[in-house]
Amino acid sequence: MKREILSSRQFTWLVSLYIIGSSILIIPSSLAGEAKQDAWMAATLAGVIGILLVVFYSLFIKNFPDLTFVQANERILGKWMGKIVSLSFFSFTFLLAALVLRNIGDFFTTQILIETPLEVIFAVFLVVIIMGARLGIETIARACEIFFPWVFGLLFILVVLLLPEIKVENIQPVFDGGFKPILRATLPFIGLPFLELIIFLMIHPSVNATKSIRRDFLKGTIVGGLMLFVVIVLCLLVLGVDFTARNAYPTYVLAKKVNIGQFIQRIEVIVAIIWMLSIYFKLVLLYYVSALGLSQVIEMEDYRPLLFPLGIITIVLAQISYPDIVYVQEFISKTWIFYASTYGFLLPVFLLLIARIRKII
Repeated sequence: MKREILSSRQFTWLVSLYIIGSSILIIPSSLAGEAKQDAWMAATLAGVIGILLVVFYSLFIKNFPDLTFVQANERILGKWMGKIVSLSFFSFTFLLAALVLRNIGDFFTTQILIETPLEVIFAVFLVVIIMGARLGIETIARACEIFFPWVFGLLFILVVLLLPEIKVENIQPVFDGGFKPILRATLPFIGLPFLELIIFLMIHPSVNATKSIRRDFLKGTIVGGLMLFVVIVLCLLVLGVDFTARNAYPTYVLAKKVNIGQFIQRIEVIVAIIWMLSIYFKLVLLYYVSALGLSQVIEMEDYRPLLFPLGIITIVLAQISYPDIVYVQEFISKTWIFYASTYGFLLPVFLLLIARIRKII
């Protein structure tokens, strides 16, 4: 299979849109529910930990610059043990792809297309995802290069239009509940999305500027994290803590608060566009990484024949693994951090230790 090439800027913007992904809609509610008016502190702490994680991932990239995570597994652990660990990693990325697809279905069936069957939304969205993944990571990155300025620009417009609605007293008193609620709120935000950045260890060999990849990875994480932070703070300042915590999609409701001279009103379409663009790139990256990883495990020359059968399985998995929106919210807030940390932190730490013991690095 022909090697695809990404530029530094494309890699940076892919990381940023991946971070925004589904988090822009569901994270503010989770943070406000735990940390109340101090949710912005939890977001700041999670962002700092996310940056440290990227520094750690950069160490892995430095030691295995030309190998994907799956290929590095076999190099470190040997062929058969490496394949077993890689299959486990594939299960993580594939389940995450099913979770993101479920987020899409839940949002559309509760906010926009209420009467549309969930399966139809899954199928229509997956057709576009399969088309994107089939074209390859280079084409995905070029599309990201086109759409990222739109996401950034629309978010900037949203912030400007909401400035008259801001109420600073909504985040007062500061540090009222102590540090424990902030810590409890931080954990889900670390799991979604920062620990999920492990998937870029499957993409980094395609980046052309290998010397600057650490800087590009950090830059993308900081930009995406700051955009999420702005959205979280806006939700608190405009909607208040109670409303943000009670609503499943506070960011979408946030845009309904815009009212400029009784002329510019209810511009939730802006949030919908931002979310649809960012979550598309998140899901297509997860789908591409899942298919690529599985193809490398079973030693296929091309990952593309796997895309359609994996798509069928994803539709079923999204309904079986995550039966309803309440289960999804509970899973993300209480369970996901432990599952994601297994693959996003413990596994790469284990692999680097084994590589050091075996004197591979």
